[in-house]
Amino acid sequence: MDDALKDRLKEDEARRPGEPDTLPEERAAEIAREETAGIAQMAPEAGLTRRPRLSPLNIRRWENFKANRRGYWSLWIFLFLFVVTSFAELVANDRPLLVEYKGEFYYPVLVDYPEEVFGGFLPVTNYRDPFVQEEIEANGWAIWPPIRYSYQTVNNEIPTPAPSAPSWLFTEEERCQRYPLGVEDPNCNLGNMNWLGTDDQARDVASRLIYGFRISVLFGLILTGASAVIGVAAGAVQGYFGGWVDLLFQRFIEIWSSIPVLYLLLIIAAILPPGFWILLGIMLLFSWVAFVGVVRAEFLRARNFEYVTAARSLGVGDWTIMVRHLLPNAMVATLTFLPFILNGSITTLTSLDFLGFGLPPGSPSLGELLAQGKNNLQAPWLGFSGFIVLSLMLSLLVFVGEAVRDAFDPRKSFR
Repeated sequence: MDDALKDRLKEDEARRPGEPDTLPEERAAEIAREETAGIAQMAPEAGLTRRPRLSPLNIRRWENFKANRRGYWSLWIFLFLFVVTSFAELVANDRPLLVEYKGEFYYPVLVDYPEEVFGGFLPVTNYRDPFVQEEIEANGWAIWPPIRYSYQTVNNEIPTPAPSAPSWLFTEEERCQRYPLGVEDPNCNLGNMNWLGTDDQARDVASRLIYGFRISVLFGLILTGASAVIGVAAGAVQGYFGGWVDLLFQRFIEIWSSIPVLYLLLIIAAILPPGFWILLGIMLLFSWVAFVGVVRAEFLRARNFEYVTAARSLGVGDWTIMVRHLLPNAMVATLTFLPFILNGSITTLTSLDFLGFGLPPGSPSLGELLAQGKNNLQAPWLGFSGFIVLSLMLSLLVFVGEAVRDAFDPRKSFR
């Protein structure tokens, strides 16, 4: 015992002379517990031990990921582009973000207001109509997004027949010649410029790229996530139980994988109307198979390890062993596989749109833009813009996948 504790024990004995004696060791332990509780009550953060948010292994993995500068910066660039395109309506839209009209505020980007609110008679307001713009300007003001076109907005003031070249290739007089007041027209401004030109239906290419990027990434993320859940579950069951379960599953997967997906898509497209969720469901029927082999191999390798045998001997159930003990080890290989599966999902959607069996006509699609570039060789901005955006997206995901693979490399994580 230290001197402070001895002094406290002597004082306690002097204050309690009539009580029976207590063993010094027991009383010292009681006093120590009281002091520890008092310290914890006075300063809770001092009495509690804060656990780190990440384990040492995951910290080393994160450091290894950051060491790959190309993959690290690719992740931030991709996240920035995804966040910006996720709010595409605030970046490219044919409606104002905010309107102040006769002392009241309106939010056209969120609510469909009838035109009678602004002095008209149509059921839906066309904010590009000169009458509506003059009425709003005379009785208030409007804040527009940087690009005043949505993905389906047709520009009737393009200087040449569609597909029209990017606006910065024309002089100001040529660019504004279709407007009523020419160069002096208030609508001949930066927001109404077609920075990447228009497609063969006079729709703004820049806005279609923004919306197309978003729908491609969302399609890939949903398809990859759903495929991972099904594939990991199937591979875990195969690898853990083995025997006839594994044999029957493998024969089923071999038969299922031999079905020609493209022919099936053609048949279903002839029966059902094309749509985002229909296409996603059809692709999900076959994309989950890619995860089964990786997870099955990890479970086959680890199911006879010592800690699994010890868990069985302690009476732990099979599903608990699979989820709590084997699955975290199998997810290492699965996580390194995810970015490349995401790449394949986006490429598949682009290919189907290019062939005309993907999203409904008029949808903002990178594959449809590439198809327009093929059909309009005199308008190279169509093919080049779609190719550059698609290449950038896939390259960023590949670089991120390489960095994730390095981060989970056991030779680097366990040094």
